[in-house]
Amino acid sequence: MNVMVIGRGGREHSIALKLSESDKVEKIFAAPGNAGMEAVAKRVAIEETDTAGLIGFANEHAVDLTIVGPENPLMDGVVDAFQEKGLKAFGPSKAAAILEGSKQFAKDLMKTYEVPTAAYQVFNDADAAKAYIEQQGAPIVVKADGLAAGKGVVVAETVAEAQRAVDDMLVEGQFGEASNEIVIEEFLTGEEFSLMAFVNGEDVYPMIPSQDHKRAYDGDRGPNTGGMGAYAPVPFLTDSEIGVAVERILKPIAKAMVKEDRPFTGILYAGLIQTEQGPQVIEFNARFGDPEVQVVLPLMKNDLVQVIEDVLNGEDPQLEWEDAHCAGVVLASAGYPGSYQKGVAIPAIEVSNGAWIVHAGTKRLEQGFVSDGGRVLLAAAKGDRLSDALDTVYASLNPLDFHDDFFYRTDIGKGALRSSLTEK
Repeated sequence: MNVMVIGRGGREHSIALKLSESDKVEKIFAAPGNAGMEAVAKRVAIEETDTAGLIGFANEHAVDLTIVGPENPLMDGVVDAFQEKGLKAFGPSKAAAILEGSKQFAKDLMKTYEVPTAAYQVFNDADAAKAYIEQQGAPIVVKADGLAAGKGVVVAETVAEAQRAVDDMLVEGQFGEASNEIVIEEFLTGEEFSLMAFVNGEDVYPMIPSQDHKRAYDGDRGPNTGGMGAYAPVPFLTDSEIGVAVERILKPIAKAMVKEDRPFTGILYAGLIQTEQGPQVIEFNARFGDPEVQVVLPLMKNDLVQVIEDVLNGEDPQLEWEDAHCAGVVLASAGYPGSYQKGVAIPAIEVSNGAWIVHAGTKRLEQGFVSDGGRVLLAAAKGDRLSDALDTVYASLNPLDFHDDFFYRTDIGKGALRSSLTEK
């Protein structure tokens, strides 16, 4: 088969790496891809949102399957367009991708179908939003309704911080149209985790859970980012608790989307929090999480193409997982998630003990790789124990002199390591 991956980040590099293990795959195309993907895929100079160009390429090069990585082309209806031309694409339709594209839609859906989530209100008027915050108190969560690249969420510790977030989003238009409306939510206490699943209509096939680290700096300080590192599986969750999340959240949402005439096919991502009352939903995404996919897919024994074919054909893919742990740590440009400089030379990272590098925001010049984004790359490794995987990752990163150009968190997975449930 010829397979095309749409996207250019770490998520898409991870998908391409997994595809490269498949005996069913002859050629992998990445549109537009990144410099690090060239070892396993042929890059195609077509933007993710150039639907006509992508369809033309798929036809010309006999692409048998297209996997859509990022959210924007999904919201633009790229899967619908492919299917209308008789081309196979894996991802939700435009109608179903609204589950990620509008937080208000997702919250209203959960309320209607009694899926556990935080109490909330939706606002487009700053004064009304501030009055609500004053009434509710802090901590409290302020979210841009639309897509904001993982940065449209403020977990405010004080009323003043929450009200500044309201001004940034509604008055200053920090995220453009994405923050024309905002969702203000109750703050939930507990451990956050991510649970992804392959979905086709009401059929839900969950993957192993993972835990992302959203805040920029050690100790969960600083602004939210697209993710600074992750690990899988999650030691503080029992099989029973994972089962509850599947039965009370993933399956009901899949059924709800069918009832709403928005059947979901693709990757359903649930950002969850384990509270004293059980798991509750923080957010839904309509695609693989990044960086979660970078630590989940390496532990999946199955052929990814076979899994997708099974799911699309309504068959159980019989997912199997390694009895191991995987961890990944993001190297980011100084200043991220705010303004940062591109084109900075990236020191050569010598990986060992089975570690590997996933490229995200990189570009290749004659002198080597340079930065081309906020999250530059991710160093990953597997191990029999989570501590082993993390030790291997940090052994690759720690000796390097990044000066003031890059940074990474030094405490990814440390909370899990403190748990008595961590080591098997």
